[in-house]
Amino acid sequence: MVNQIIKLAEKAVGKAKSILFVDPRLLYKKERHLINQPFFWEGSNGKGVLLVHGWSSTAYEVRRLGKYLNENGYTVLGLMLSGHGTVPKDLEGVTAQDWINDVEEGYGKLKKNCEKVFVAGTSIGASIALILAEQEKEMSGIVLMATPHKLRFERIGVILVKLALFFNRKQYRTKFYPPTFGSAESITRMISYQSYPVASVLEVFELVRRARRNLGSISQPCLLLQSTHDHMVTKDSMEKIYEKISSKKKKKIYIQKAYHTFIPDIKNQHVFKDILNFFEEN
Repeated sequence: MVNQIIKLAEKAVGKAKSILFVDPRLLYKKERHLINQPFFWEGSNGKGVLLVHGWSSTAYEVRRLGKYLNENGYTVLGLMLSGHGTVPKDLEGVTAQDWINDVEEGYGKLKKNCEKVFVAGTSIGASIALILAEQEKEMSGIVLMATPHKLRFERIGVILVKLALFFNRKQYRTKFYPPTFGSAESITRMISYQSYPVASVLEVFELVRRARRNLGSISQPCLLLQSTHDHMVTKDSMEKIYEKISSKKKKKIYIQKAYHTFIPDIKNQHVFKDILNFFEEN
């Protein structure tokens, strides 16, 4: 039965002229062995895109988007953040600065070979993109997906996490998914850690705080996308970021009825096209 499913997936993928038209779940069945792998594809137009996944996920989260951009001439690097793509225990001791360093290194690699470099991130991957944009003013543009200006219940969350750690430094928690958009069959869920060290949450809070601290210094062209049903970030997150950045070229798009990190599961072809068009226009 499993072999039949894989053969069907391969057949469907093979028929598609572009990754844009491949069913993401069928593609996942074929590429399951790649979920913990970073990726790099050289392009032909002299432009590079650095793709940054979210916390507790893997580079596979942005792989399909990366393949689509590469089909359109872009050199694409999808990196794996420290502590990810293995087991939850590997997040222990990893700091927000470690993740920032990972992204700085990836950006440096693309700069060596590309005339222009864009950065696209999802969730805290987008937060890191904002932090990087503060210092890399020549960055050609930023795509921010599911970006938290603040996380829901952030203030009380920090207090609760610190209390939990005070009593047990090795404490772990299991993820919560909303029943409607957190289907066990979603790619977002299947590729992510389902438990996590509580201490790592403090590093997430630190990234989010740091990213929003100097939003006024962001001047690069910026495309923002957020789900209307994002249960992780505050409802006005995209509006707040859009309002505070200094970019002269900026655009915001709401995605209807999608999970927080929507990009691996989404079938809305216009989203990939919107991102490509943003790069082409800048």
